[in-house]
Amino acid sequence: MNWTLEVVPVPVTDLDRAKEFYADKCGFKVDLDQEVAPGVRIVQITPPGSRCSIALLKGMPPFPGASTTAPGALHGLQLCVTDIEAAREQLVSRGVDVSPVRHVGATGWEDGKGGVWNSFMAFTDPDGNGWVVQEAPSELTER
Repeated sequence: MNWTLEVVPVPVTDLDRAKEFYADKCGFKVDLDQEVAPGVRIVQITPPGSRCSIALLKGMPPFPGASTTAPGALHGLQLCVTDIEAAREQLVSRGVDVSPVRHVGATGWEDGKGGVWNSFMAFTDPDGNGWVVQEAPSELTER
């Protein structure tokens, strides 16, 4: 049996603002925007080519035993792309504030691309949730 990570909840304060950021600025596909019960709305969005979506939730009670995270407290979610410079250019052209491309070098984080698996950039959503983008040598299906 496979266990696949398919949805990650991302805590936000304003669903419409977050939906606009992820869909319009980041280019993610809106899969679902639905009120599933009175006062409970789910917006599910998927990065291009990803098999894992993010869920923006409003009014959803926490699942028994699960912890909740405050909006802006989620950091370190990582996306992979095969061309980090093109991905950065796309985000910047859509109005996303993105860090320069950096790599881990002899003195810590250094500007510019590194070797295989060693090129990164970062951005945050309007609530401050932090994302890291890493350059991968090939598409996931080819690895």
